[in-house]
Amino acid sequence: MSFSRRQFLRQAGYGSLTSIPVLNTLVNLGAAGRLAAATAPANGEYRALVCVFLAGGNDSFNMLVPREASAYPTYQSSRSNLALTPAQLIDISPIGLPAFAVHGGMPEIATLFQAGKAAFVANVGTLIEPVQNRSQVAANSKRLPLGLYSHSDQIEQWQTSIPHSRSGIGWAGRMADLLSDLNSEPVVPMNISLDGSNVWQTGHQVAEYSIVPGNNLELGGAVGLAGYQRGAAQFNEAVNAAGAAVDSQLGLTYTNLLARTFQNRKKQALDAYNLFHNATSAPLPGGATFPNTPLGYRLRTVAQAIQGRAGIGAVRQTFFVQLGGWDHHSGVLDGQAAMLPQVSAAIGAFYNALTLMGVENQVTTFTASDFGRTLTSNGQGSDHAWGGNQIVVGGSVLGQRIHGQFPDLAVNPDSGPEVNPLDTGRGRFIPTTSCDAFFAEMALWLGVAASDLPVILPNIGEFYDVNGSAAPVGFLA
Repeated sequence: MSFSRRQFLRQAGYGSLTSIPVLNTLVNLGAAGRLAAATAPANGEYRALVCVFLAGGNDSFNMLVPREASAYPTYQSSRSNLALTPAQLIDISPIGLPAFAVHGGMPEIATLFQAGKAAFVANVGTLIEPVQNRSQVAANSKRLPLGLYSHSDQIEQWQTSIPHSRSGIGWAGRMADLLSDLNSEPVVPMNISLDGSNVWQTGHQVAEYSIVPGNNLELGGAVGLAGYQRGAAQFNEAVNAAGAAVDSQLGLTYTNLLARTFQNRKKQALDAYNLFHNATSAPLPGGATFPNTPLGYRLRTVAQAIQGRAGIGAVRQTFFVQLGGWDHHSGVLDGQAAMLPQVSAAIGAFYNALTLMGVENQVTTFTASDFGRTLTSNGQGSDHAWGGNQIVVGGSVLGQRIHGQFPDLAVNPDSGPEVNPLDTGRGRFIPTTSCDAFFAEMALWLGVAASDLPVILPNIGEFYDVNGSAAPVGFLA
């Protein structure tokens, strides 16, 4: 009698989501292998996720602001000296909802939203199980994420989707464990990072491939071995000598396991560099221009990698880019006025480049951040909180919508009757959309089977019926 890997895991207890340690042991040993047989997409259809991580905790209730006559005064009252005036906002018209606005420094996002190519997902945050009100939080009647307002813990949990314990394995890494065999060329991994090693793209069997973003003088891309160059200029003796030395080393046969492993890793790195560099060296289409900013350089390099997808045999990819500096305990208004325009301009340029390449429907870009921030002011800025708003952009996004539940922005008084059950204090809102549901929507779109979502997101059963027909959130077609 034979069993599939999936049957084995479910009979071992994984189907009830109670055997995560067993699963981790199996995968670490390699016994689980690819947990589901990946089905190659029709005609080699390409899809990619691009994570723009705003490190530090973006104050996203100044990024998306209610403008309805009854809601805007509540926003002004709760935010006090952090409230934006109507002149500092760009009005948008979400389908099925009253008026909203985006920060005035985000005209590209406003334009994409109005064109149906961008959407917001409201009040997203880390949850182990649904939490309805602050009384449950105060009474400890619900399990809450570890280190709820801690940068390090919440960054990790946004990248692992395991808020009940600490882990070094990310949900994009677990996706790659399942899906990377869809790519025809294993030399360049499915997960590519513009900001070095990260938890999000680290799997049990895979790791990210790190590339560099470049700058205003040179394009980014793969990083070669220092001092090594095949076919150097005829009279460049130093470079030729270094290259010959490396080639000689790689041609040797080693009996020592450590030396042999090091040799193999070096050869794999050289092979990956050559394949990636050759596949992505062509210029982007005319009209694909990017701002000269750190995020602009990063997304330009992502666009180069996507353009070269056929050369590296990729039909499924993830990309990680990070922009830090969002921990605005002071100067939040000035900080966001300087930083949100960079986000908007870079994402707008990236979407334009994807359109010129004809792959705008095959790439979904999303923002993430440590946590939201307090609605109330500390006098100069805002402090660590919980739920926050995120942006999703792409041709497959059901745009011009605010998905999820945007919370009432009324803040409970320090004492007296509760006016907002979601406010745990100072405008720290209990998330109304879990990270699990947010991530599940994108995992399904990328090609993960619904039955395998618990492998990617261990707590997804608390927020979504994997056997049902509805979408986890509904922002992707």
